[in-house]
Amino acid sequence: MRILHVTAEDQVRNLHLHEQGLRWIEQANEPILALERIYPAGFKVPRHAHKRAQLWFARRGVVLVSTDDRRWMLPGDHALFIPGGVAHQVEVVTDVEMHSIYVADTAERARVLEVTPLGRNLIAELVKGDWQPERRRRLELVSELLLDELRQFAERPLGLPFPTDARLARLCRQFLDAPSANAGIDDWARALGIGRRTFTRLFRAETGVSFVTWRQQACLFAALPRLAAGEPVTTVALDAGYENIAAFSTMFRRVLGRSPRSYLDMPEA
Repeated sequence: MRILHVTAEDQVRNLHLHEQGLRWIEQANEPILALERIYPAGFKVPRHAHKRAQLWFARRGVVLVSTDDRRWMLPGDHALFIPGGVAHQVEVVTDVEMHSIYVADTAERARVLEVTPLGRNLIAELVKGDWQPERRRRLELVSELLLDELRQFAERPLGLPFPTDARLARLCRQFLDAPSANAGIDDWARALGIGRRTFTRLFRAETGVSFVTWRQQACLFAALPRLAAGEPVTTVALDAGYENIAAFSTMFRRVLGRSPRSYLDMPEA
C-alpha cells in the first residue's frame, strides 16, 4: 500500500511523481495494489497507460478523466474502471481524495460506477492494509470480495463521447466551456454549413448518441463540480439553461439515480 499526498507546490514535480508511480505499479509483485492520492484542485496527471486494470475511486471531490474517445466525469463515491493498456489523463476539478486499486487486466470496457457502501469499506481496507505475511491471507480475501462486489456497482452514464471530426469536436469543446440546455441542433448544423438531417446523422455516427443525449450529459458535467463546491441547485440549474429546478432535477435523477439534493447529502464514509 502506498499513500501519496500532493500539494499545490508539487505541480512542478508532477512528471516525476507520475513516472515514480508508474514504475511502482509495473514492478510490484502483489496480485492487487492499493494507492491513496490526495490532490488539490487544478492538479493534472499526464497521459499514461499501465498493464494493470485500475479502479479509480473518488472518495470525495470531482475528477475529469480523458481517454482517446471520451471524457469521464467522476464525482464523489463513484469509481472509473479503466482496463489495462487504455491511455488516459486526469484533471482534478476540486480537491479530491482518490483511492486507486490495480488488478490484473480483465479486458472490460471503461465505465463509471457508483460504489456501494460495502465497496467503499473494502477499498478503504485495502488502502490502509499491507501485504505482510501475517495479513496476506486476509487481504487476499478482501480483494476477492471486492472483485465480486464490483458486480453490484451501478453503472452511471458519465462518459461523454467525443467526435473525431475536427469541426464537430471544436463545437463540442466550445459547448463544454459554456453548456446550455437550450442549445439547438439547427444552430450547430448552421455552424457547420450542413442541413439538420445531415448533422443529426453525422453527430450520431461520430459519438454513438443523439445530440440531445450528448447535450444533457455535457450539462451534467458542468453542474457536478459546482454542486460539489456547494453552489445552490437553483443557481446551477438556471445557469445551465433549465427553466426551473424541477426540469434540472428530473434530468439529474435520470442520470445519477437521485435528486441533486440527495446527491449532495451522500455520505463520505
